[in-house]
Order: sequence, then structure tokens, then C-alpha cells
Amino acid sequence: MFNVLGAGDGFMSGLIKGWLDGEPWPVALKYANACGAFAVSRHGCTPAYPSWEELQFFLQRGVKEKALRKDPALEQVHWATNRHKDWSVMRVFAFDHRMQLEAMEGATPARIGAFKELCLKAALQVAGGKPGYGVLCDSRLGRDALFQAAGTGLWIGRPVEWPGSRPLVLEPEIGPDFGGLQEWPLEHVVKVLCFYHPDDDAATKAAQEDTVRRLFHACRRNRLEMLLEIIPSKVAPTNDRTSAQIIQRFYDLGVYPDWWKLEPQATAAAWGNIEKVIKTNDPYCRGIVLLGLDAPEEELARAFATAAGHSAVKGFAVGRTIFSSVAESWLAGKIDDDKATSDMAERFANLVNVWNKSHP
Repeated sequence: MFNVLGAGDGFMSGLIKGWLDGEPWPVALKYANACGAFAVSRHGCTPAYPSWEELQFFLQRGVKEKALRKDPALEQVHWATNRHKDWSVMRVFAFDHRMQLEAMEGATPARIGAFKELCLKAALQVAGGKPGYGVLCDSRLGRDALFQAAGTGLWIGRPVEWPGSRPLVLEPEIGPDFGGLQEWPLEHVVKVLCFYHPDDDAATKAAQEDTVRRLFHACRRNRLEMLLEIIPSKVAPTNDRTSAQIIQRFYDLGVYPDWWKLEPQATAAAWGNIEKVIKTNDPYCRGIVLLGLDAPEEELARAFATAAGHSAVKGFAVGRTIFSSVAESWLAGKIDDDKATSDMAERFANLVNVWNKSHP
């Protein structure tokens, strides 16, 4: 017994579910007792109640830990089956870049912030109010754009890594205990980029794993979804099993991101390895988005085609392919706001069309 609130309501919800489904009373009472048990084993009231899928999982598998809130597998099902919104397709304009923009001629924090507002405007033009679109935007340089994205219907990812850090270090706003996440809106997805490779030395590997693990638990405490981005190719050579091996390692550490952000894979076999690991460890994972690494559109088209047929790959999150040359021209004063916005909207729309053609 951990919490006394909501036990009766939980019991009745299970009982009524069984009755409405026409189940015999022993089955309805089984539902009722299970729902009541969830209520008293977790903090809170309504948020503690199980989803239908979670209830079935619990009844079929049985009790592994009497304090249900301490059962990792059950808590993962609870979290994953109570998430909101359908993001089965993801077309994301990523402009969370910081050091790349800071290195451009004419860049100042204010100018970068203004440019990110143009990026958001371009994303909204392409989305046109339709579902399945999103942005990645930071709060240190892109705060105004980040806040303007609220309520637009866009998926919103927000980075926490200090750009280029290895071992992984987080932005100062997150705080040493990750308490900065307490101020985040629930619709913001915590995105973290980790330059990780299976051949890392023991000290680097331990430091990065510890940061990612602590961040994952901080996300769950604050009811925030998490996107984990890994780019092993920037560290050492890779093969068809490298990314799958890294993903398995993080699952072994108890890290279950809602999203994975991965670099394009050279072969369909590599995608098959990745998909198998994810579906085996977390069948409720929202999926994978492809990153761009500043690749030209033709190269991304080939990458999109290679990923076709793998249902775990939900879309892309691409940035510099869309904004890089536009940013250079705009920061240098060679083009105005309207031209910058229209150019980025055209490039984003082109990528959307390329994706749609390879994933009909």
C-alpha cells in the first residue's frame, strides 16, 4: 500500500469495463481488483490507472514485484500506452544547431534567434496545419521561435546536449541535477545527441552512459518524452551492426527512449538489425527519425529509399540541408526575410516530397 487515493474509483472502472464487455463476474472482478491494485501501488490517482493494453499485460504475465511502481517492464508499458497524440509520420525541420550558426560570418545571438524564427515560419508554411510535421529548436539561441511553436500542432523537440561535447555534457539550463526540466512544457520532447561508439574507451563510455541514464530517469520524473540521437560514424568506422549494438547497450542500461534519431544506414540489412533490436526490447517505441548530416538532397533521397520497408522508421529530422546556405546569405545581408523563408520552405517541401515518394 503506497497511496490510498482512487482505489475505489479504480476498482469500479475495472468492474464496469468487464460488465460493459459482457464478461462473467469473476472476470469483471479480476479487472476491478487489478485496477484497484494499480491505484494503491502508484503515486497519484487517475494517472495511476492502467491502460487496457497494460491491464492485459499485467494479467497475462502476473505479479513480478508487489510494489507495481517498481516493476520496470510494467512501468514501461504504462508510460508507452498512455502517451498522447499519434506521430506515425514525422517530417521534422531541425534548426536546433548552435555552434554551426555561431561560426557563420555576421552571426550574433540576436541574429541567430531572428533567423530561427524564419525557420519556424518556413516549417509552418510547409505543414499548413496538417499532422505529421515538427521542428527541433533550442532555447538558448532560439527561445522566441521555440515559444512561438507552442500550440501550432507541430511536434517540438528541444536539445539538451552542449554542442559537440564528448563525453556528453548538457546545456547549463538543465542544471547539475537535471532540475531545469521541471520548467519544460509537457509537449517539448527532450532531445540529446551522444557521440557514442562501441569501441570507446571505458572512461568515455561510462561517463556518457551515466549522463544518458540519469537524463532518461529525469525525463520520466517530469513526464517528458525523450529522443536519443547517436552518431557513431563521427567517432570511428561503422558497419551494419554498429547502431544496433549501441541501441541494445542502452536498453541493457534501462534506457527506453520514446524516439531514436539515427544517421542513414548504408544497407537495408543494417536497418533490419536496428529494427529487430528495437522491436525486441521496446515494441512500444514511437520509432526512428533519420538525421541528415548536411547531406545533399540526392544523397538523402537514396538514404530514404534504403530505409523504406522498415516500419520503425517514421520519418526524418533534417536541418542544414534546408537552412545552411540560406543562413549564410541571410546573415551576410544578401537576402531578406521573405527570401530566406521562401527558400527554406521550398527545400523543406522538396524533402517532404522525396520522403513521401519513397514511403507511399
